[in-house]
Amino acid sequence: MLDDFFTRALLGGIGVAIIAGPIGCFIIWRRLAYFGDTLSHSALLGVAIALLLEVNVTLTVFAICVIISFMLLFLQKRASLSSDALLGLLAHSSLALGLVVLAFMTWVRVDLMGFLFGDILAIGKTDIAVIWIGGALIIAAISLIWRRLFAATVNYDLSVAEGIKPQFVNAIFMVIVAAVIAASMKLVGVLLITALLIIPAATARRFASSPEQMALLASLIGVVSVLLGLNGSLAWDTPAGPSIVVAAMSCFALSLIKLPSLLSRKAKHARTDEMK
Repeated sequence: MLDDFFTRALLGGIGVAIIAGPIGCFIIWRRLAYFGDTLSHSALLGVAIALLLEVNVTLTVFAICVIISFMLLFLQKRASLSSDALLGLLAHSSLALGLVVLAFMTWVRVDLMGFLFGDILAIGKTDIAVIWIGGALIIAAISLIWRRLFAATVNYDLSVAEGIKPQFVNAIFMVIVAAVIAASMKLVGVLLITALLIIPAATARRFASSPEQMALLASLIGVVSVLLGLNGSLAWDTPAGPSIVVAAMSCFALSLIKLPSLLSRKAKHARTDEMK
């Protein structure tokens, strides 16, 4: 079964969608979309360094994303700039540095479009193993710190007073985001990773009644987006990574259309019950 490229793409995409669901929820709750964008941009620098040193690309991207995360924490304490300014500085600097390094490596043929927009149809059995095994570890880590991370998200000062150590929990969360970006880079590319994290979670937010429910719905919507995107890519010969993101955006657009009618129907039933 794994000899079929489309099956491998489905397994890889579904694995990443399941992981991205709960992570994307925290990114939305914490308003860290630009942080995710910064790490995804820095992934290209990781690719360049991996090719230069001839080491594993996924591990190098993960390492660079972690370094950028801790650089942000360091600069927030030392520099007199806002977080948005620091994120912009790190995002564009790392992206530009990655492109410059790649330009100097004239002896290496680099599929830049593949790194920027992904090539999910080219993933192999090793990639699937990395995604699912790494994903299981990520989900386990999120489960362990879920309550503390959510408490630090809702009220930072209160979590400090309760002895939760939010800075430590935040550092773990940054490492987890770096791992997700490293795992999903080959699927949707460095420019579309943030979309895969944010759009399913944003869609789930419109239907969920609890944080846990939102995380589960985000993963489910991500899986549906992967299925629709890959089948659409196969049917219309469009790029697979962007097709997945377009499918996710279509789900979000449908949620905007359907939700008001559902709410009005519930309100109508509520008024009917009151009259009775």
